[in-house]
Amino acid sequence: MRAIGYPFLKRFVGRLARNTSGNAMMLVALGAPLLIGSAGLAVDMSQWYVWKHELQLATDQAAMAGAWAQTNSNTQSTYADRATQDYYKNLAVTSDFASSPTVMLANYSNGSNNSVVVTATATKELAFSSLFLSTPVTVEAYSQASFAAGANYSACLIATGTSGTTLSVGGSATVTAHCGMAALSCSDDAVVIDGSATVVTDSIATCGTASVPTANQGVVTENVEGLSDAFADLEPPTNNTPRTYSCTGHGQSAQASPLAGTYHGLTVSCRTILGAGIYVIDGGTLDLTGNYNVSGTNIMFVLKNGATLKLGGSGNGNTLTLTPMQASDFTALGYSATLANRYANMLIFEDRDNNPSQSHIINGNSNSLIQGTIYLPSSNVRVNGTADINSSCLQLTAQTITVLGNATLETRCPSSQTNSAGSAAADVRLVA
Repeated sequence: MRAIGYPFLKRFVGRLARNTSGNAMMLVALGAPLLIGSAGLAVDMSQWYVWKHELQLATDQAAMAGAWAQTNSNTQSTYADRATQDYYKNLAVTSDFASSPTVMLANYSNGSNNSVVVTATATKELAFSSLFLSTPVTVEAYSQASFAAGANYSACLIATGTSGTTLSVGGSATVTAHCGMAALSCSDDAVVIDGSATVVTDSIATCGTASVPTANQGVVTENVEGLSDAFADLEPPTNNTPRTYSCTGHGQSAQASPLAGTYHGLTVSCRTILGAGIYVIDGGTLDLTGNYNVSGTNIMFVLKNGATLKLGGSGNGNTLTLTPMQASDFTALGYSATLANRYANMLIFEDRDNNPSQSHIINGNSNSLIQGTIYLPSSNVRVNGTADINSSCLQLTAQTITVLGNATLETRCPSSQTNSAGSAAADVRLVA
């Protein structure tokens, strides 16, 4: 047998070194653990994400359900049950290993127990990671939903303008209106009460913000989105019978007894007793500010075509006594029961296209007794410094309302008769 010589071995080793046909297999063999590990980890991470996403969705929905239950007094006691029900409704993949939810009330922002918090966990081994971990993996979810109950607002002083300062009390004026005040404006300082003015009311609601003295801050609700004009869709009634105003007699014995109908301005110039019914003021001025006793029972004034209002009296012990029509008065004139009920207690109704060239003026005195709703949706109204109006139920709605100087305005409408100022829907927000 021939011995293998050195030259042969040298050539063999050289050929082996130059041969690359097995390199790929070697690299695959060396990298296989890394590739398998990466794939396994990716599968585990995908599984973990699915668990986490589903559990978070379940607690989110549970917190929202519990918060909605808290906005209604009829379901407040069941908020935890409702949250738990929605939690389990939203579990699928994790339903067999998710924990029961923990549901509780918590403080949010500056509120007290005004949010629902729901927490839960899901614990299970991950297929690949369990080869290296001695304990299962736990995912956690936390959700918090704040809530604010809806509210219905009523007010006897309502400013319907949607921008700017629309309800203001200035100087040393005094307003007493426990029945509430409201401004539909969504602007900053929609309501402004000067520090020297006195306002006594149970509520001030506005779509915007209010600048009021410290004494009134506790009754203010700002950023109310649901405020509205209860009469926005209502058209005024008509009375096309032409009429004129005149006094009969002389001096102190002079008296006018106008009848319902259409007037091109109506300015009192003697003692006046208004007959019951609808008075349409078609342009001109409705001026009831003279030094005369004026009274009218079961009446309504309708302002149109630029008509302006001057309402009040001036000294000498003269009186102004006005009371509105009731539903039965309107049905007697042929109006439907629905319209009659909406017209009832409306003392002055301004057509929305009236657009007078100047503000309406209310300038009563201590002997003024004015009842019902004064509705001036297209105009500004000023309650002047000499006004002294005391009414068991006077309600004023206008585009803007300004009470000035030494004016005193007091109205004592019961809640059952106070006009609606709209409502705010319940608010639920997922905050964490």
